[in-house]
Amino acid sequence: MAWAAGAAIATALLGGLATDLSPWYYALRQPPWKPPDWLFGPAWTLIYTLAATAAVLAWEASPPGPQRRRLLVAFALNALLNIGWSWLFFTLRRPDWARIEALLLVASVALLVVLVGRPRPLAGWLLLPYLLWTGFAGWLNHAVVLLNA
Repeated sequence: MAWAAGAAIATALLGGLATDLSPWYYALRQPPWKPPDWLFGPAWTLIYTLAATAAVLAWEASPPGPQRRRLLVAFALNALLNIGWSWLFFTLRRPDWARIEALLLVASVALLVVLVGRPRPLAGWLLLPYLLWTGFAGWLNHAVVLLNA
């Protein structure tokens, strides 16, 4: 559905607008296991594509009514948390606050895995890369906070 693709693109754009790889960012001490910056764009593109596909599959497998509303609310909350992390980390330059928000983001992705997996198990599997990546990103965020304390 076009709405899922549009929502994924909007989330990516709004998160991208908040992502400023400024001298401040490059001055942060990073762990040696941090992926190269160029990898983040392709990773997020794949994740957003899989998330939009999962949303469509779950939507089509769900009856109209409360189940579909829960899906919309869960995806909207997740998008806000996704965008919010970039805003906290890059715009406000608060990796410490972003670290806390990252926990909420991971929890929201885990909730999405369950919600989309009920009506359509494949949809839940499609979100596993998102769950793994946000978990990894949260751990990276934590390491940045510790290294720059």
